[in-house]
Amino acid sequence: MDDKTRTELEAAAFRRLVQHLRERTDVQNIDLMNLAGFCRNCLSKWYLAAAQEKGVALSDPEARETVYGMPYDEWKKKYQTEANAEQKAKFAISHKH
Repeated sequence: MDDKTRTELEAAAFRRLVQHLRERTDVQNIDLMNLAGFCRNCLSKWYLAAAQEKGVALSDPEARETVYGMPYDEWKKKYQTEANAEQKAKFAISHKH
């Protein structure tokens, strides 16, 4: 597979992942962190880092909006719930430093 095709496939997979996360607003970031070790915020930070590596001007809020499909504060108001004790306990165990 040539590099152009690989990049196009990777970009398509990224877009599909972002679309899936936008559709699954019932899945909280803490759940993603507990199960997969990354969340929507991580994905937006990776996107921002890639932009910066390429010299593309992009702000953190713009990168988050790319992933969330709306301003982050709006997404939090609409979909984010308070983490329960079980979620917090799992997070504490899985993210010891």
